[in-house]
Order: sequence, then C-alpha cells, then structure tokens
Amino acid sequence: MSSIHSSKSIRQAFLDFFQSKHHSIVPSAPIVIKNDPTLMFTNAGMNQFKDVFLGNAPIKESRIADTQKCLRVSGKHNDLEEVGVDTYHHTMFEMLGNWSFGDYYKTDAINWAWELLTEVYKIPKENLYVTYFEGDKEDGLPLDEEARTLWRKFLPDTQILPGNKKDNFWEMGESGPCGPCSEIHIDIRSDEEKKKIIGSELVNNDHPEVIEIWNLVFMEMNRLANKSLVPLPKKHIDTGMGFERLAMVIQGKKSNYDTDVFMPLIKELEIISGKKYGQSNSKQDIAFRVIADHIRAITFTIADGQLPSNTGAGYVIRRVLRRAIRFSWQFLLIKEPFLYKLVDTLADQLGDVFENLNGQIGLVKNVLLEEEEGFIRTLEQGIKRIDHYLESEPKEIDGKFAFELYDTYGFPIDLTSLIAKEFELKVDIHGFENYLNEQKERSRAASIVAAGDWIAVWEDVPEEFIGYDYTDGKIKITRYREVKEKNKTRFHLVFDFTPFYAEGGGQVGDNGFIINDDERIKILDTKKENGVIIHITDHLPKNIRDTFKGIVDTESRDSSESNHSATHLLHRSLRRILGNHVEQKGSLVSPSHLRFDFSHFSKLSDEELTLIEREVNDKIRQNIGLSEHRNVPMQKALDMGAMALFGEKYGDLVRVIKFDDSIELCGGTHVSNTAKIGRFKIISESAIAAGVRRIEAVTSYEADKLIDRALMEYENVRTMLKVKEEIVPVVSGLLNENHRLRKEVEQLNKFRIQSVKQEMIGKIEKIDGLNVLKASCELDAGSVKDLAFQLKDQYKDLFIAIGNRYNDKPGLTIAVGADLLASSSIDAGKIIRDAAKSIQGGGGGQPFFAQAGGKNVDGVEKAIDEALAIALRSR
Repeated sequence: MSSIHSSKSIRQAFLDFFQSKHHSIVPSAPIVIKNDPTLMFTNAGMNQFKDVFLGNAPIKESRIADTQKCLRVSGKHNDLEEVGVDTYHHTMFEMLGNWSFGDYYKTDAINWAWELLTEVYKIPKENLYVTYFEGDKEDGLPLDEEARTLWRKFLPDTQILPGNKKDNFWEMGESGPCGPCSEIHIDIRSDEEKKKIIGSELVNNDHPEVIEIWNLVFMEMNRLANKSLVPLPKKHIDTGMGFERLAMVIQGKKSNYDTDVFMPLIKELEIISGKKYGQSNSKQDIAFRVIADHIRAITFTIADGQLPSNTGAGYVIRRVLRRAIRFSWQFLLIKEPFLYKLVDTLADQLGDVFENLNGQIGLVKNVLLEEEEGFIRTLEQGIKRIDHYLESEPKEIDGKFAFELYDTYGFPIDLTSLIAKEFELKVDIHGFENYLNEQKERSRAASIVAAGDWIAVWEDVPEEFIGYDYTDGKIKITRYREVKEKNKTRFHLVFDFTPFYAEGGGQVGDNGFIINDDERIKILDTKKENGVIIHITDHLPKNIRDTFKGIVDTESRDSSESNHSATHLLHRSLRRILGNHVEQKGSLVSPSHLRFDFSHFSKLSDEELTLIEREVNDKIRQNIGLSEHRNVPMQKALDMGAMALFGEKYGDLVRVIKFDDSIELCGGTHVSNTAKIGRFKIISESAIAAGVRRIEAVTSYEADKLIDRALMEYENVRTMLKVKEEIVPVVSGLLNENHRLRKEVEQLNKFRIQSVKQEMIGKIEKIDGLNVLKASCELDAGSVKDLAFQLKDQYKDLFIAIGNRYNDKPGLTIAVGADLLASSSIDAGKIIRDAAKSIQGGGGGQPFFAQAGGKNVDGVEKAIDEALAIALRSR
C-alpha cells in the first residue's frame, strides 16, 4: 500500500518522479488563453507548448512536466452538460503531464508511466488495462506494434487492447500535429462485479468505474487542411493524466467528488445550504457536485483575468456561473448569493499550487457576489414573466416562450417544465429544441473559419519582427494560405522580416501596404497565431516570390503608440493616487482611443480623476525618454521593479518598458519620449464588474479635437444665452428657475386631477348590478394612474375604465376595487389585452390594475366600451 494518499501528496509525487527523470517542472499556464484565435481556454496540458509542436518556437527544454489548469466548456471538448450528472466529468480539472520535445519516445514514456503507477502509487497491475492504435486503412496508418510490444513486458495480452482512430489517434484539431496514442485504464469495481463481466469488455464504454486515467500521445504526424498526413520533423511525447481521477483511484473512492479534492467544498456547501450530500442519488446530490465543480472553474478563470460578460469567453464563464446558481436555486433552495463564500475554502486547498489565486481572492469574491445578485434578480424577473404568460391561460407552454426563458432569463428547460407541471401544463419540448438548434447553427455559422494549408514560398528563412526599430523595410513572403470566413476570402501572409506589429497585449495590429514596382497590396490587419505573425490581405500579389517593401501606416501606429505609452503613465498614476491595490485587469490600445481596466473598490471622484489626468499630463510635458530593455531575464526584470500583469504568461526573457518610475513588462510599441503623446484626456470612468473600474481616454490629436469641440459648444451656449462674463452662474440660475416652474406645474396638475376626480365621481353608475366608472380625459398616463388608484381605494366595489388622449396619443387604464376583485373573476390584466386592440395598442398589468398605450386616438371610446363589456361577462 502506498504512503501517498492525500491529493497534495499525489500531485507532488508526480512532479518529483519526473524531476528525477531530468524533466524541468514548469508552472501552469493561465486557464484563459490570449493571443490565440483558435482557443478561448486551455483545454489540454499541451496548449502552452503548441508553438513548439508546430515548429513555430524553439525547443528550450527537451523534457518538461507540470500540472495544468484546464477548462472544457465549449467547442469540441465540451463536457458541461455531463458535469455533476455523472461522477467523473468536470469543467475545470488539473492535467498532470510530461513532455518530450524531440528527446525520448515510446520506450521511456511507457516504462515511466508503468513505474509511476505501479511502483510509486502502488496501483495493482491486475486492475490496469492499456490500449494501442489498431491502425486505419483510410489514412494508411499501420497498427502500433511498437507500443503493443512494449506493454507486453508488463501485462498479458488480455489487458492490452486495440483501439480505433476515435479512441487511439490523438489530433489537436481539424489540422495540426497528431499521432497514435496509448491509453491507460483502470477497473475500480468490486470483486463481485468483476466476476460478472471482465474489465476488458468495459474499456471505452462509458462505465463509471472502468475509466481512462492516462493518455500517452506519440506525436509524429501533421494533419494538413486537405486531410492528408505528413511526418513531423521530430517526434514528441505528450501525456495527460486526469488528476481528479487519479486521486479517486488512490484514495479508494468510487467518485471523484468523494476525494479530498472536492469534499472540503461539499462540506462547506452543506453548512451553507443546511442539506446533506450523499443521502441519495438525487437531483440534490447532482446540485452539490455541479456547484463544487463549477466554483473551481469560475474562480480560476476570474483569477486568471476573464470577467463574466455577454460575449466570447466571458459569456462562457457566465453560463457556468449561472448553471451553478440554477442548481442551487432549484434543488438546494438557496435563494441568496453563496458562491463567493466558497472561494476561501478553494484558496486554502489550491493557493499554494497556483499562487496567483491568493492575490485575486478579493476580486473573485466581489465579482461572484455581484454576478449572483444580478442573476437572482434575473431569475425573479423570469418567474414574473412566467406568471404573466400564464395569465392568458395557455393550453401548453410553447417552444418559443420556453426558449425565451432559457435565452434571456437563464431558465433551463427542466425548470420551465417543473413550473409548468405545477399548473398541469406541458412544454413544447420539440419547439424549444428547434429554436435552440437554430441559435446553435447561427452561432456555428458565424464562427466557421476554413483555413487552407500553408504553402511555402521560401524554405528555411527566418521570420522575425523588426517593428520596434523600423516602420518599413524589404520583405519576402515566406508562406501563405487562403482563409474563408463569413463569406469572405482572405489571405494570410508570413514575411521573413516584418515591421508590422501583430495584435497583442491590448494593442491592435498594424495595417499598411506591401509594394513593388508593379502593385500595391493593402495589409488590412496583423495578428499572431501559434507564434507566427500573420498579415491579412484580400488578394495575393501577382508574383508571390518577388521582393516587396513593407510599409506600416505610421499615422495609425503613432496614435497607437501614444495611447499605449499613456496607459503605462495612467497605470502608475492610478497606483500612486488610489493605492498599490490597483492592478491592470485588461486594456485596449487603438489609434482612436485607449481603454484601461483596473481593480478598485469604488467610483472615482471628480477630484481623483482631475488629479490623475493632471499627473499624466505633467509626465507628458516632462519629455521623459523611453528606456527600453530587451531580452531581460524574468527575475532581473522583476528586480528592476517591473510590474508583471495578471493573467499573462511570460517567457524566460522579457522586454521592459520604462518611463521614469513607470516600469512594466510589455511587448507593445511606444513613443520615444512622453512629449510625443501631446495631451491626455479622460472621457469616461465606469464600473465593468464588482471591484473592477474602466477608464477610457484619448491622447494627442484626438484629445485636441475633443477639447476643441467642447470649447466650441461652450462658446455656442454663451452666444445663445448672450453671456459675456462667467456662464456657470447664469446656467445655474436658469436651472433653478426651471425647477421652480416644474414644481408649479406639478401643483397645478394635482389641482387639475382633483377637479377631474370630482367630475368622474359624478359619473359613477350601476350597470347590470355593477358599479362602473367609464370616462375619458386629457391627462397623461401617470396622472390617470394616480387618479385610478385614488378612486379604486375610495370605492372598493368599483370597476374603472378610463380612456385618455395626451400629445395626440391614446391610452386605456383599467382598475378594479378590492372588494369587487375578491368577489368576481374580473381581471384588469386580461381585459386590457383585448380592449386595447381598439386603440391599436397593447399593454399589461395585474388583476387589480392595468394600462395600455396605442396609436388610434379615435378608438378610445370603443376601447372603454369593450373593457366594460368584458368585465360584465367576467363576473
């Protein structure tokens, strides 16, 4: 029996083992991926080494091991709907991995995997099964005889199983590095269950107790866009072992959630909810598992820099967060914010493993609390929406409405079905699924990018960025590809030496031209993909092998540089004036403006904004020269005082940008001295999440134009008001006078309402035994509402139908006294829907009061009569 039992010791044993095999232990990359258009999140341990596999980055260490935070909630690797329902799928999980880049291959990979599992972790070999690639005729791939032979040293053939292309040929995506793989599975069933059916028959058959724990990928091929395979220049090893599953095996549990990876969170949730986990395999237990899983995904993505939002990666995280809240609301009956209370427990568990978490606990809790409060309000609005929908007494809840609840209010279809069941209604599930599938298809179609294979033009030439020093230069196109996206055809070009800056670090990519004697081709944008700088254009040169001159649009570049350098000055000023708790949480640097997101607990006052703006402008006027340091070792840069930004992954060598006491790690382009920024002007300050503020600003000519417009408007107002001296006292006097006159008008309206009220009281009559007031007036809708409430409270058995005309628009108000409401079936909300048709309008409300507006002024009297007729029929 192994002495290794706790999850911490299991993780450490893995890292220690591979360190003893001369592997460098590297930290986890951020779970949020930046500067890679093909991925939102790290979904596999190999993501951070993608450039090495593709040959776009040099091999710095040939042997590496780590534990990587991964997230699978979108795209091909989407386990979200299984999470919590079963006991082994997760959104966020740790992937233990070891890599060889052109070093060892199958023999060592298999030998070491066996040694770790059986000799270090002491897993009984009779419980282990392994698979090897059986070959594939379509791709012309042979059976992996080498892997099978290597496994025969350790296991009998009954535990060595062939696997097809789906299970045993790993591919990065539609194209890219790939190769055969060998999976290691374990059978953790009871002896009694093992006697009933042999484990080999359950491998890769979704049995919850016969599961894969480790995948050894032998990366040796490259899949081209035309689906053909070519050998990679070097063979690599890429392995991934699910940490949570490994903990389950070693701790002798039947569920990942029963391990010490999840139980501290579940125990805390038991205290919060007052309910117990593990009492039954009920929806309540599923809710516990969903929440324990999702809080990890949410916490680490926020800590790594991705705030919940309505687009992109932020929307994915908001979906996960809301799924956790829905399960708590529906099955644990928690109706108030609670997720933020679990963050401290998670930090106690993993803060020493993923160190950036400890520095972001306050931010994560604040963001969670605000998101929870907002979604609970949304759920309440959704329930009100359902109540309003049910007032029309439908025979079933139609698919379109069910989809609206799902899409707008976050209601899962099973929650809608549960509410419908309480009213003895069914939900049009088929219609709901049609709307859902239509949305998915629209989303899929909008995101389709068909990229062709790279076509080499010049082999074995460097591909280097020279844009820090030059904005033009001679270039050759080394390779290109055709890309189709959203019904447009574009071409991606790669140059040997490029002055074009690729989008990154918040700064937009350069545009410009490449020219030769025959043609001029516009570069629309510049991006970086898998470490390669890509220049986007809408057509290819006639002679692709020609030499061109690359010319950056310097007007745009200069403006971006002004804005980028200004963000550094702004960051330093924020920290000096507000405090060192301020940290950058995101930025956008474009030619037109800059946007800077930062951590801070409250709205900035006008005085603080003035101080910040003044200090930045002082730095600009001081004409501070840029001090740039390239290829600086990371530790030396930190010793220099450089700020490392959260959520960023830095290499061993970094670039340091220094303007006086502003020192940051940065790969963007900057002005040579601060005077070139010209001027800095803040245009807005706002909140984008709990504890995160946003400043938007302009510099240089854009700042001048903003100030010029403001001065022009100021002069226009002075001219209109015929003011020669200070304008503020005059405007202040006009506002005070306006306020006084408004009060007088309000008072006159109150007298008018009382006069109309007395007139209407005289019109109350009894019709077919019902006390009725039908009247019309020239008041606005707000005044009519006030009048109706006064009358219904004064006359408890009165039915009120008032039509009004105001500013050439008609309205209808229905009100029902409390006694009449209790003794009849009259419902103002239902009546208004039909009666308002006479004024070509619509509206709604409650049984006791409802209002509608419309377009047809001539239909007011008819609407009043229709309302009364419906009321008489409803008694």
